[in-house]
Amino acid sequence: MMENVISNQIKEIRNHLGLTQEKFAARLGVTFPTVNRWENGRTKPSPLAQKQIDDLIAQLGISN
Repeated sequence: MMENVISNQIKEIRNHLGLTQEKFAARLGVTFPTVNRWENGRTKPSPLAQKQIDDLIAQLGISN
């Protein structure tokens, strides 16, 4: 269940920014397959990546 929330959150942020998975990955300093796995709920972000995502949410003013 939590992975689904995280994957939806990541998709929402990426779509809000108008970025492809590749460009979103580059912005976070991860690979495209990593973002793809997050969005498909196969894995969840590492603590460092999650902090970067949380910081991006705060910058964009998106509700959690």
